[in-house]
Order: sequence, then structure tokens, then C-alpha cells
Amino acid sequence: MKSEALTDAQLIARIKACDLCLPHLPDGVRPVFQFDPRARVLVAAQAPGRRVHETGIPFNDPSGERLREWMGIGAEIFYDPKQLAILPMGFCFPGTGKSGDLPPRKECAPQWRQQLLDRLPNLQLILVIGQYAQAWHLQEKGSVTEIVSRWRDYCCQGQSPAVFPMPHPSPRNNIWLKRNPWFEAELVPELQKRVREIVVSG
Repeated sequence: MKSEALTDAQLIARIKACDLCLPHLPDGVRPVFQFDPRARVLVAAQAPGRRVHETGIPFNDPSGERLREWMGIGAEIFYDPKQLAILPMGFCFPGTGKSGDLPPRKECAPQWRQQLLDRLPNLQLILVIGQYAQAWHLQEKGSVTEIVSRWRDYCCQGQSPAVFPMPHPSPRNNIWLKRNPWFEAELVPELQKRVREIVVSG
């Protein structure tokens, strides 16, 4: 059945019941995302981590705390689906590899993600976090550092929605942040300014 034949509620129910990747997910399926067609901000990230998988709450971990700091908002706005959609490249926790979490499963994005993106007509801002989301949204294959260093090309040329390419806020990226102080000195204040212009407090 084509996506346009489904209501939003029906599509969300299908995604939450999806077991497409079950044979490849050692911890089982648990799609974690946040969606409402009224959302004005999109967080496009990688895939849930183990803690998010266990709680079913997106970015309910130290990465989420840092991301909210970068955005300059609290949990009440971040978890308001009418304001902010969260659509990772893979909706389920992919498992743990030798050096951290495995990449998002490739089956998920083409099966479900575009259908949800097509139902977000009010987006004004997209945060594109990490290499997998950047490859999808920006059609870029350079390094995260390369792409993020050109952030003004994506957010500040009058495009709508504005796009901010970003590194992952994981504590694993502390070394990257120390090596690239311009990110928090230059990009983050501009991001916070844009977020303040879009979201509604209280």
C-alpha cells in the first residue's frame, strides 16, 4: 500500500510493529523516533544507543543532554513532537561492535524514513548529525569534519529549511570537540539563535 493511503497514525503503527531487521538485531526490535506533522525542527541522527533502546525515549542519554545544550533548549521543548521530530537513519538499536555501536541498519531508511519526511511540510530547521545522516540528507561523502566545517554553506545561504551539519554529541567525540573548538564557538551560538527563532517556549 502506498504511504499516501495511510493516515499518520496508521503509518506510525506500522513502523512501530516493523520487524524487518529482526534477524540482524541482537537486542531485538524497538523502533525509537518522534514524529508529528506539525514539527518545525528535525533532528536527523544515526540510530538509538543501548540506553535509548531500553527506555524507548530518543536521546535519553548523555548524547541527548549535550545535544539539548547545543540547541539551547530543555527537555520540555525537545520532547514536544509538535515542535521537534527525531528521525534517526535506523530506528532500532543496531547492537554493539568492537569500537562502539554498529552502523544503523540499511533496510530502515528506504523502507520508512522518506514516508515520514514527506509528512513534515513545516520544517524550518534540520540538524544533520553524523556521517550516515549527512550522506542521506546532503548527498555528501566527505568526512564529518570536512562537512561540518562548511556549515555556513548549508545553513546561511537563505535555504529553507536551514540545515546544520553536526558531529554526533556522544562523549566519544570529546577529542573531536577539543580539536575543533570553532564548532562550539561559532556554529553552536548560531544554531541556538535559529532554534530560539523557531520553537515556542512554555
